[in-house]
Amino acid sequence: MFNSVKYSVKNIVSFMKPRIVLCVLLAGAFVFSAILFAGQKNTFVIKYNGKNTTVYTLSADIGTALARANIDEDCYKVDTAVRTGNTTEVSLLKTFAVVITVGDKSQSVNACENDTVEKVLTCAGYKIDKYDMVEPALKSKVEENTYIDYVNIDYVKGSYEQTIPHSVEKVYTNKMDEGVKKTTKTGKDGLEKVNYTQKIVNGELVETKIDSKVTLLAAESTVEKVGTRKPAVTTSSAVSTISVLNPSSPIELDENGNPVNYKKHVTVQATGYTYTGHRCSTGVSPCPGYIAVNPRIIPYGTKMYIKSSDGRWNYGYAVAADTGGFIYSRPTNVDLFFSSVSQATSFGRRNVEIYILN
Repeated sequence: MFNSVKYSVKNIVSFMKPRIVLCVLLAGAFVFSAILFAGQKNTFVIKYNGKNTTVYTLSADIGTALARANIDEDCYKVDTAVRTGNTTEVSLLKTFAVVITVGDKSQSVNACENDTVEKVLTCAGYKIDKYDMVEPALKSKVEENTYIDYVNIDYVKGSYEQTIPHSVEKVYTNKMDEGVKKTTKTGKDGLEKVNYTQKIVNGELVETKIDSKVTLLAAESTVEKVGTRKPAVTTSSAVSTISVLNPSSPIELDENGNPVNYKKHVTVQATGYTYTGHRCSTGVSPCPGYIAVNPRIIPYGTKMYIKSSDGRWNYGYAVAADTGGFIYSRPTNVDLFFSSVSQATSFGRRNVEIYILN
């Protein structure tokens, strides 16, 4: 019986030995894994919104740590990240939208807390200089939904060449008739360089200022002689006329025989007539110089000077003194009195130039 028990214990030991070895190996592996895990673990201390959040990851990537902390990377930006051993301290800045308006165009850009207006504009690609206008001020810190008005002002200098028109120098002389001109020297245009500064606001030209002009080639003036000698003036008293009436003062005539001074000039149709045995409507005896008119158009007593339009008759000084029988059929006509039937018939009916003197 003793031998039987001994045999059984031996068998049990033989059976358990390999299993004990396996358990020892598994325990060692577990301990090794724990040690290995402890060596790879990374600690992140994340600071944002005035609080600290600690997360642990096997990865050293900050983005992974932010995801584990449920922090949206679109709303925050890494300000600083300091790693000491397996611990990384990360400071985050909150991001938000800022609107930049330039002229009639606006764009939305991301900014961080503590960012200044100047930094936001610079990051958006704008090159700010001393001429630009910005609201709010460049050093102001932006906040969520800040609106920035930016006016880009540039001053561009340039130059171009242009013609200097020549002038006309007039020399007056009484050796030539009035109105006569004679060029004695032909002028030449000059050339100058114009320096300018353009003001450009938001890409559009709004002002051009001339800074200086430099003469490259001086202009030469045209010299022109102008006559001042007045033509000889005749008077009605020196000219043969049909009218026998004399004006209170001589009527000055130009070189064409027309009055120099008058108030009105009209062209009408006139008919010659002679004695009818009656006085004029105004009571005066008819004679060459008294004419018949439509008094509603030419009042009685109107003084005038009359010539035929074809230049063949110079009736001369005349006074409206009678009423014509034409006032209803031809209200603008006049009748000119002649001393004989042959003269009136020879004149007939023709257009005349009437110069109203008073």
